Amino acid sequence: MAKKRRAVSEINVVPYIDVMLVLLIIFMITAPIVQQGVEIELPQAAANSLPPEQQEPVILAVGKTGEYYLNIGDNPKEPVSDETIIKVISLVLKQKPQTPVLVRGDKDADYGSVTTAMVLLQSAGVEKVGLMTEQP
Repeated sequence: MAKKRRAVSEINVVPYIDVMLVLLIIFMITAPIVQQGVEIELPQAAANSLPPEQQEPVILAVGKTGEYYLNIGDNPKEPVSDETIIKVISLVLKQKPQTPVLVRGDKDADYGSVTTAMVLLQSAGVEKVGLMTEQP
């Protein structure tokens, strides 16, 4: 008696590979186009510095990779969390409401990180925020 051979079903992956290669080529062509932006040269202007009689400001620094640092606290060189920023700034403003608050963002920092820093300061009750710059 002859044994019956079972047909092994195989998936033909060649069409899938072709589709993936086409998608890869489309992605490679469109990715550089999407990433290009408008080149902007920001104006240089001499900014007025704070008057010497004004209180020492609280400075929230934004690092290149988006981490935040406060110039007050135990270790000003250690990154702080969003919650810590809100708590510390709120306490400072309760004790000294006229304390100036400045944001010192690295020129290579992500715009979203600086914007988030300003939103955190607003959540802490800061009404006016100054941005630190360097003289040209």
